[in-house]
Parts: sequence; C-alpha cells; structure tokens
Amino acid sequence: MRFAGVSLVAASLLAALLIAPTAARAQPFQGVYIGAGAGYVVPENIRVGTPIPTSPRITLDGNNGFAGIGSVGYGLGNGFRFELEGNLRQYGLARLAGTPFPTAASGKLQTYGVMANVLFDMDIGVPWLFPYIGGGAGYEWTHTKNISAVAPGLGYDLASNDTRGGFGFQAIAGLSWPIPHVPGFSVTTEYRFMDIPNSQSFSATLNGAPVGLKLQEQWNNTFLVGLRYAFGVAPPAAPPVAVAAPAPAPARTFQIFFDWDKATLTDRARQIVREAAEASTKVQTTRIEVNGYTDTSGSPQYNKGLSVRRAEAVAAELVKDGVARNAISIQGFGQTHLLVPTADGVREPQNRRVEIILR
Repeated sequence: MRFAGVSLVAASLLAALLIAPTAARAQPFQGVYIGAGAGYVVPENIRVGTPIPTSPRITLDGNNGFAGIGSVGYGLGNGFRFELEGNLRQYGLARLAGTPFPTAASGKLQTYGVMANVLFDMDIGVPWLFPYIGGGAGYEWTHTKNISAVAPGLGYDLASNDTRGGFGFQAIAGLSWPIPHVPGFSVTTEYRFMDIPNSQSFSATLNGAPVGLKLQEQWNNTFLVGLRYAFGVAPPAAPPVAVAAPAPAPARTFQIFFDWDKATLTDRARQIVREAAEASTKVQTTRIEVNGYTDTSGSPQYNKGLSVRRAEAVAAELVKDGVARNAISIQGFGQTHLLVPTADGVREPQNRRVEIILR
C-alpha cells in the first residue's frame, strides 16, 4: 500500500535541506564519527511487468520487514556532515495484486547497497535534542530471493531468484538525543524515504520455462533507531562567573563573557561595562581598548566577524554609560589569543569574551 503524498514528503525534505543553514544555528560538531541503526522497512507496492498474458497491469505487494544501516562520516563544525553508508533492507512478499484470480506470493525482496549522504544538524536551543535533515545517492542491488507467485486459477507458476543493481537515492529526517555524561554518544531516531527509480529486469521461470520479470520503480519507507559516536568531543565546561579581572598596573582590564554564538550583553556584563566606564573617569586614561574574542567552534572567518560584533556591543554600552566614542578603539581577534588553549571545534566559555583595557 503506497503512502499518500509520499512524493510531496520527499520533496519537502530536500527543500528543507537547502534552506536549513538560514533557518537555525548549526550544531558545532567537528571530526570523524560512526553510526549504526536498525528498524522497520515499510515497502510501497511495486508495479510489475509480468509475463502472464492475462494480467498486463499488476503490483507486487510486500509485508513490513527489517532494515539495518551502518555509516562513517565527518562533521565540518558548521552543522554539515558528509558520510558513507552501507544499508540492507528485506521484506517478505504477500501477493500479486491485479490478477484475474487470487495469486499468492512467497519469498523475499532484498535491497542492499552504498550511499553517499549530506546532512545538516540544527541547534534549536535545546541541549538534549538536535534535529537533522539530509539526502543521499548511491548504488543499490535488488535480490529476488526465492520469489514464487502461484495463480492456480490461471495455471501459472512464476519463480525468480536473481540480482540486479541500479541507481538509488534517499531523503532523511532525524532526531539526535545526546547521552548525558557520555561526550560524543547520541541516540538517533530516523525516517528515510528511498527510491530506486529505474525499472529492472530479472531472470525468472514461468511453469519452468525461462522468462523475464520486470520490476518498476521501487519505493520504501524506513524507520530506524540507532547510536552515533563522534570522536574527540570534549565534555561541556561549567560556565564561568563574569567578574572584573584584577587591575594590572599601569593598565586596568575588565573581562566580559558571552554565551555561545551570541554578541548580546547579559545583566552582569552590563554591570561590568558600567564599572569600566566609571573607572575611566577616576584614573588618568589616555585610551580605552575594546578587544573581542571567540572560542574555536565554527570557522575562523565566522569567528572573526563574531568577535568584532561582541566588541562593538561593548563599545556601544560604554558610550551609553558616558564614555566618549572617540576615546574607544575596537578590534576583533576571532579565535586567536585564547584565554584557555583548546583544540579546534571546542566550546570554551572563557574564550568567548571581550576585554576592556584602560590605558
């Protein structure tokens, strides 16, 4: 039985993949990962080009079956992932529908192959849930595993046990559930729509004589539960308390910290900026430096711009607190000059900062 509107679902998933980078912030996931999943396959009815002359338009109907997926991939750190997947799907056959007489079918239809996938992870602001969407294409083999279709009323006995391969593609929508206190491990739940679009001809016998059996486009729906492990993911660090740094001589420095991927000031950050503005009127100050920094998650180009935005937000708050704008110099250093040294792709709260230096 075909799912109503399944083509529309597949098209929507692929369209969402194209607009995803502008719809949500990317999950900062960088490095090699592996994954595996298992679940159910719900096949769509397959149009059959049959050698039975009295049945020119029939379908091969299947029961629900099982599916297994294994993958290895690499995350770029900006939400996009690329992976190579191996898959297996198998389900039993129920009947040939559309024949003049009831036609029972037995045996199994098995597909297996390799797909190259592109996926996009989204950070929706919930630390325990990350949706993702994607698509893939590759090569899939179909095996008519001991298929037999018997129509006693017609006197026909059709059998096939053959393998053919061809192009296949899929659309993917899933949810990732990080496992608490186990960095890098996630439980995944997925829906996949797979299509083998081209018809394939299999060798078969009809009442013992060789014939051809043509299967038209093959669609199936797959529901999976799995595990994914990303290598090199560091445990989350506890957020620091934003406090003013001890005043060095002759310069005095104030530190303002930011949330991940944010350039907005918290109430505590505004209080520190106000203290810096007041201090600039009580000591002899020749210039005020406002320097922005980021952690190493995200690309260097993005982080450079984010550090400038953070510095500009602090400078604007200083002006609100009475500091002359021409006394302030602004610089953004991106992910350089780390306060806490880390590897690339690490969210380190103490590196997400702006320094106000009174000279």
